[in-house]
Amino acid sequence: MDRELIDLLAEGAGKFGVSLDGTRISALIKYKDILLEWNEKMNLTAITEERDFIIRHFIDSLSIVPYLENAGSIVDIGTGAGFPGIPLKIARPAPEVVLLDSLEKRVAFLNFTIEALKLTGVSAIHLRAEDAGRSPQHREKFDAAVARAVASLPVLLEYCLPLVRTGGVFI
Repeated sequence: MDRELIDLLAEGAGKFGVSLDGTRISALIKYKDILLEWNEKMNLTAITEERDFIIRHFIDSLSIVPYLENAGSIVDIGTGAGFPGIPLKIARPAPEVVLLDSLEKRVAFLNFTIEALKLTGVSAIHLRAEDAGRSPQHREKFDAAVARAVASLPVLLEYCLPLVRTGGVFI
């Protein structure tokens, strides 16, 4: 990735109070490379041009960091290729992150990526959001639930709110 794109990533993240050092930028680039390689075999993203990828996947994912300051645990509903959960985990390693997706092949990609990036405190689970909300293991267990482009807002509220503990946030 050229210097201009790295600067775009660092500056874009900085606008949301996220400072990305060289290690974090390298991890995000490696994540992009893994995703685009797997994207040739299975449809993970339609966004493949690097500048658009940085803006629409990475910076967009990091834009919610200011609302997650007190979140010790985050569930990413319908994570797909791992957005926003994996960029959040790379940028802010402390919170526990659960990536929830209903397609097993996407969970296989996520598990491969988690291992390749040597991420800790993050897991990918093959489970439908509505089932997670009824599960004692997941119901009211998270400080924050996040989602991107999963469903209409009323449906998304039904999926996400059962997973958030009292006083938590949904983004």
